[in-house]
Amino acid sequence: MLVAAPRLGSRLVWGAIVLLVTAFAAAPVLLSHDVFSYVDYARLGVIHGLNPYVHPPLAAPADPAFADVTWTEATSAYGPLFTLATYPLAWLSVGAAVALLKGVAALSVLGLAAVVARIAAWRGVDPLRAAAFVALNPLVLVHVVGGAHNDGLAMLLAMLGVAAVLAGRELGGGVAFMAAIAVKASAVVLAPFALLATARPQGPTGRFRDHISRNRPVGRLLAGALGAALVIGGVAFVAFGWDWTGALGLAGENQDRTSHMSIPITLARLTGLDPDAVRAAALLLYAASVVFLLLRTWRGHDWVNAAAWATLGLLLATAWLLPWYLIWLLPLTALSKSRPLLLLTLALTAYQLGTRIPL
Repeated sequence: MLVAAPRLGSRLVWGAIVLLVTAFAAAPVLLSHDVFSYVDYARLGVIHGLNPYVHPPLAAPADPAFADVTWTEATSAYGPLFTLATYPLAWLSVGAAVALLKGVAALSVLGLAAVVARIAAWRGVDPLRAAAFVALNPLVLVHVVGGAHNDGLAMLLAMLGVAAVLAGRELGGGVAFMAAIAVKASAVVLAPFALLATARPQGPTGRFRDHISRNRPVGRLLAGALGAALVIGGVAFVAFGWDWTGALGLAGENQDRTSHMSIPITLARLTGLDPDAVRAAALLLYAASVVFLLLRTWRGHDWVNAAAWATLGLLLATAWLLPWYLIWLLPLTALSKSRPLLLLTLALTAYQLGTRIPL
């Protein structure tokens, strides 16, 4: 359908997207049990009066959500905006809370596909193909919708930030980027590219700006981000103290873990090289590539495309790669006209499919 999307027409493509996303939202929780952790953290805070950034699910083993939690000794690794947004779920039954989170994941993917299609039209990319590329990816259907992961919500907010910057609404873009990061820290990858794109002598659309006007977009972007950070951070401090900042550290600590299908670990396994050495080399190469991409962005190259390559590099370099992380990359690749980027994204998807969706 991806190749034929432009010929199939809007009704058929969007009908297929809505039908399949709805079907996976209605199915039982698939494969990952992370959604039960979302519910458990909410119940820890509301029902048990415990801070989910300090206390793991194991602190309340009698809770109804605990039986399905996988990471029983892990405190919350999610942003304070997402954690607070889940707190009302504590008053529902576990089954109802999970069903609601699956609905949120489904709506996030549908919204993400719609936003990507809109941006694609602005950038001269076929919008139907872009929407199908995101929403009909099997990893998205099975793991993001079927598993109710919050990565879909984080990327919806991040892509709203991209749309806002491209439309010249940098203040809203800053708010959206900060909200995305406050859901899941992985969304931070996009922010430096948007920042440089609004600060460089040529604006995000490539049109020349004089010295005074070119400084306004970056100021609006920073003002939006700072304002959102102050509001979210203030509310988070009232709710959790400074303990919520530990979630940011947990994202980095994932590099101390390894997943069987991550690229560096697979390479080490196949070659017999030391996994720690391969992992360190991958991260070093990734850091160098990000510097290179940021320099290209500053010099006027397409910042959305640069952010896509940086996200691909992150997925290739991380030692902790999970299948739902592909949704970080798919919207950006869908907006790119780079054939190598498209092929590499498809290859990474295919690499994950065999073991991540057991048939």
